[in-house]
Amino acid sequence: MRVVADDLEPGIYPTAKAIQLAEERELDLVEIAPKAVPPVCKIINYKKFLYDQKKKQKELKNKQQKVVVKEIRFGPNTDDHDFEFKLNHAKKFLEEGSKVKAYVFFKGRTIVFKERGEVLLLKFAKELAELGSVEQLPKLEGKRMIMMINPKKS
Repeated sequence: MRVVADDLEPGIYPTAKAIQLAEERELDLVEIAPKAVPPVCKIINYKKFLYDQKKKQKELKNKQQKVVVKEIRFGPNTDDHDFEFKLNHAKKFLEEGSKVKAYVFFKGRTIVFKERGEVLLLKFAKELAELGSVEQLPKLEGKRMIMMINPKKS
């Protein structure tokens, strides 16, 4: 097997000799690349190796961005004042970097005003054009007409 260590010239050794070299240094012989020909082993402190690996994974996890989706609910007969109020909330959410899921909820017989709901959502998207881009155009799903808006990258 090929043996690698900090204070040792990389070379090919028999398994018994590799184990002996690791024991002389009071370290562990860890197989790094088992599929290589010959397999690659490294003489290191295994506990420290595991600790460093966990630390790297934790750093990668911390660098990931979590996607937050904020919902804004409209009715098909939403007035201008309510529309402006919810628009201001959506602007704040997009500036924070959250996605916005705007939907019109049709209750009972209001489902006959589908086009009113679509017009409302398209107006909403037009107002938010400088802060976000439309990910999904208004689509009717059951009693809800849903639209998704992504924040623009700054």
